[in-house]
Amino acid sequence: GSVVITYTVYNLSGCSSSVSTNLNVNALPSATILSNGVTTFCAGGSVTLVASTGSSYLWNNGQITQSITVDTSGTFFTTITNAAGCTANSNAITVTVNALPTAVVTANGPTTFCQGNSVLLTVTGGTSYYWSTGETSQSILVSTSENIDVDVTNANGCTSSAANTVVTVL
Repeated sequence: GSVVITYTVYNLSGCSSSVSTNLNVNALPSATILSNGVTTFCAGGSVTLVASTGSSYLWNNGQITQSITVDTSGTFFTTITNAAGCTANSNAITVTVNALPTAVVTANGPTTFCQGNSVLLTVTGGTSYYWSTGETSQSILVSTSENIDVDVTNANGCTSSAANTVVTVL
Protein backbone atom coordinates (compact mmCIF):
# COMPACT_ATOMS: atom_id res chain seq x y z
CA GLY A 1 0.00 0.00 0.00
CA SER A 2 0.99 3.62 0.19
CA VAL A 3 1.55 5.91 3.13
CA VAL A 4 1.40 9.73 3.08
CA ILE A 5 4.32 11.26 4.96
CA THR A 6 4.13 14.92 5.94
CA TYR A 7 7.10 16.75 7.35
CA THR A 8 7.69 20.36 8.30
CA VAL A 9 10.86 22.27 7.48
CA TYR A 10 11.94 25.34 9.52
CA ASN A 11 14.48 27.92 8.41
CA LEU A 12 16.70 29.98 10.72
CA SER A 13 14.07 32.72 10.94
CA GLY A 14 11.49 30.30 12.31
CA CYS A 15 9.42 30.18 9.16
CA SER A 16 8.06 26.76 8.29
CA SER A 17 6.79 24.95 5.30
CA SER A 18 5.03 21.57 5.25
CA VAL A 19 5.65 19.02 2.56
CA SER A 20 3.70 15.83 1.93
CA THR A 21 4.82 12.89 -0.14
CA ASN A 22 3.43 9.46 -0.94
CA LEU A 23 5.60 6.56 0.09
CA ASN A 24 4.72 3.28 -1.62
CA VAL A 25 5.33 0.16 0.42
CA ASN A 26 5.43 -2.99 -1.71
CA ALA A 27 4.47 -6.32 -0.17
CA LEU A 28 6.93 -9.19 0.01
CA PRO A 29 6.08 -12.15 -2.20
CA SER A 30 4.52 -15.25 -0.70
CA ALA A 31 7.48 -17.63 -0.58
CA THR A 32 6.61 -21.27 -0.06
CA ILE A 33 7.54 -24.53 -1.76
CA LEU A 34 5.67 -27.81 -1.80
CA SER A 35 6.60 -31.27 -3.09
CA ASN A 36 4.48 -33.24 -5.52
CA GLY A 37 5.32 -36.52 -3.77
CA VAL A 38 7.41 -38.14 -1.09
CA THR A 39 10.79 -36.59 -0.37
CA THR A 40 12.47 -39.84 0.72
CA PHE A 41 12.85 -42.42 -2.04
CA CYS A 42 15.23 -44.93 -3.61
CA ALA A 43 17.94 -44.05 -6.12
CA GLY A 44 16.43 -43.72 -9.57
CA GLY A 45 13.38 -41.83 -8.26
CA SER A 46 12.72 -38.11 -8.14
CA VAL A 47 10.37 -35.50 -6.71
CA THR A 48 9.24 -32.16 -8.11
CA LEU A 49 9.38 -29.11 -5.86
CA VAL A 50 7.04 -26.23 -6.78
CA ALA A 51 7.38 -22.64 -5.54
CA SER A 52 4.55 -20.19 -5.00
CA THR A 53 3.90 -17.68 -7.79
CA GLY A 54 6.41 -14.92 -8.39
CA SER A 55 8.17 -13.07 -11.20
CA SER A 56 11.50 -14.85 -10.85
CA TYR A 57 13.11 -17.63 -8.84
CA LEU A 58 16.61 -18.53 -7.74
CA TRP A 59 16.94 -21.96 -6.15
CA ASN A 60 19.92 -22.76 -3.93
CA ASN A 61 21.04 -25.28 -6.57
CA GLY A 62 21.17 -22.53 -9.24
CA GLN A 63 17.95 -23.33 -11.11
CA ILE A 64 15.68 -20.42 -12.03
CA THR A 65 12.30 -22.02 -12.81
CA GLN A 66 9.18 -22.12 -10.63
CA SER A 67 9.48 -25.89 -10.21
CA ILE A 68 12.50 -28.18 -10.11
CA THR A 69 12.87 -31.95 -10.30
CA VAL A 70 15.22 -33.34 -7.66
CA ASP A 71 16.90 -36.76 -7.81
CA THR A 72 19.73 -36.18 -5.30
CA SER A 73 19.82 -35.78 -1.54
CA GLY A 74 19.93 -32.27 -0.14
CA THR A 75 18.00 -29.37 1.30
CA PHE A 76 16.32 -27.12 -1.25
CA PHE A 77 14.83 -23.61 -1.05
CA THR A 78 14.30 -20.70 -3.41
CA THR A 79 14.38 -16.92 -3.34
CA ILE A 80 11.23 -15.56 -4.99
CA THR A 81 11.06 -12.07 -6.50
CA ASN A 82 7.70 -10.43 -7.21
CA ALA A 83 6.80 -7.84 -9.88
CA ALA A 84 7.73 -4.97 -7.54
CA GLY A 85 11.26 -6.37 -7.16
CA CYS A 86 10.78 -7.49 -3.55
CA THR A 87 12.32 -10.81 -2.55
CA ALA A 88 11.64 -13.45 0.09
CA ASN A 89 13.20 -16.84 0.88
CA SER A 90 10.97 -19.90 0.90
CA ASN A 91 10.80 -22.67 3.42
CA ALA A 92 13.37 -25.46 2.95
CA ILE A 93 12.54 -29.04 1.95
CA THR A 94 14.98 -31.87 2.63
CA VAL A 95 15.17 -34.65 0.05
CA THR A 96 16.70 -38.02 0.98
CA VAL A 97 17.72 -40.49 -1.75
CA ASN A 98 18.46 -43.97 -0.41
CA ALA A 99 21.02 -46.16 -2.17
CA LEU A 100 20.07 -49.37 -3.92
CA PRO A 101 21.56 -52.57 -2.52
CA THR A 102 24.33 -54.31 -4.45
CA ALA A 103 23.12 -57.84 -5.06
CA VAL A 104 25.89 -60.41 -5.57
CA VAL A 105 25.23 -64.13 -6.10
CA THR A 106 27.92 -66.68 -5.34
CA ALA A 107 27.88 -70.44 -5.89
CA ASN A 108 29.53 -72.99 -3.59
CA GLY A 109 30.71 -74.94 -6.62
CA PRO A 110 30.31 -75.25 -10.39
CA THR A 111 26.97 -74.22 -11.87
CA THR A 112 27.27 -76.89 -14.56
CA PHE A 113 27.16 -80.43 -13.18
CA CYS A 114 25.82 -83.94 -13.76
CA GLN A 115 22.32 -84.98 -12.78
CA GLY A 116 22.00 -85.95 -9.14
CA ASN A 117 24.24 -83.12 -7.93
CA SER A 118 23.34 -79.59 -6.83
CA VAL A 119 24.78 -76.16 -6.18
CA LEU A 120 24.10 -73.76 -3.32
CA LEU A 121 23.52 -70.18 -4.47
CA THR A 122 23.89 -67.40 -1.89
CA VAL A 123 23.07 -63.73 -2.37
CA THR A 124 24.46 -60.84 -0.36
CA GLY A 125 23.76 -57.13 -0.24
CA GLY A 126 20.38 -56.84 1.44
CA THR A 127 18.09 -57.80 4.27
CA SER A 128 15.36 -59.68 2.36
CA TYR A 129 15.41 -61.77 -0.79
CA TYR A 130 13.04 -63.06 -3.44
CA TRP A 131 14.35 -65.66 -5.90
CA SER A 132 12.69 -66.41 -9.26
CA THR A 133 12.11 -69.89 -7.83
CA GLY A 134 9.78 -68.35 -5.24
CA GLU A 135 12.15 -68.90 -2.33
CA THR A 136 12.87 -66.08 0.13
CA SER A 137 15.95 -67.30 2.01
CA GLN A 138 19.43 -65.89 1.48
CA SER A 139 20.64 -69.22 0.02
CA ILE A 140 18.90 -71.75 -2.21
CA LEU A 141 19.86 -75.26 -3.32
CA VAL A 142 19.47 -75.80 -7.08
CA SER A 143 19.51 -79.27 -8.64
CA THR A 144 17.78 -78.64 -11.99
CA SER A 145 18.68 -76.57 -15.08
CA GLU A 146 17.41 -73.04 -14.53
CA ASN A 147 18.10 -69.38 -15.18
CA ILE A 148 17.83 -67.86 -11.71
CA ASP A 149 17.19 -64.23 -10.80
CA VAL A 150 16.98 -62.75 -7.32
CA ASP A 151 15.64 -59.44 -6.00
CA VAL A 152 17.42 -58.05 -2.94
CA THR A 153 15.84 -55.43 -0.68
CA ASN A 154 17.81 -53.39 1.85
CA ALA A 155 16.73 -51.89 5.19
CA ASN A 156 15.52 -48.70 3.45
CA GLY A 157 13.12 -50.70 1.27
CA CYS A 158 15.16 -50.22 -1.90
CA THR A 159 15.40 -53.20 -4.26
CA SER A 160 17.84 -54.27 -6.95
CA SER A 161 18.32 -57.51 -8.84
CA ALA A 162 21.03 -60.00 -9.56
CA ALA A 163 19.95 -61.46 -12.87
CA ASN A 164 20.51 -64.66 -14.72
CA THR A 165 22.62 -67.11 -12.77
CA VAL A 166 22.57 -70.06 -15.17
CA VAL A 167 22.51 -73.56 -13.67
CA THR A 168 22.97 -76.37 -16.17
CA VAL A 169 22.40 -80.02 -15.34
CA LEU A 170 23.98 -82.42 -17.84
